[in-house]
Amino acid sequence: MADEQTLDPQMDVRTLYQEDTFTDRRVGTIRRLTPVKSDGSVDDERPVIFLGQAEIMTNMGPVPISFEIPGATLEAAVAGFSAAAAVGIERTVQQIQEMRRQQASQLVVPQGGMPNLGPGGPGIGGKIQIP
Repeated sequence: MADEQTLDPQMDVRTLYQEDTFTDRRVGTIRRLTPVKSDGSVDDERPVIFLGQAEIMTNMGPVPISFEIPGATLEAAVAGFSAAAAVGIERTVQQIQEMRRQQASQLVVPQGGMPNLGPGGPGIGGKIQIP
């Protein structure tokens, strides 16, 4: 069954946010999502949301990490970046380990019967025959 959002990709004018991006160009990025009304003015009835983004290096290459940062101001978000990143990284590492466990525990079951692999191909037996 198709997802309702796929069938009707309309934006909800009641949940609009303006996005601002801040980075130190070293550790990561903070996105500030400021709620706005349909005319673009700030909606003071909804809270500002801060999202952090960072990367961790794995043997498969860099893995992006996204996480919410508690705080009401940019200064509070910058101060809380490290702790929120640690939680996000731990969550991602656990998800990767769980995916590995699931992949390792999958059983491979052959489908259908085994073909006759005797000399001469399927259906043609060899010189030795069992009564």
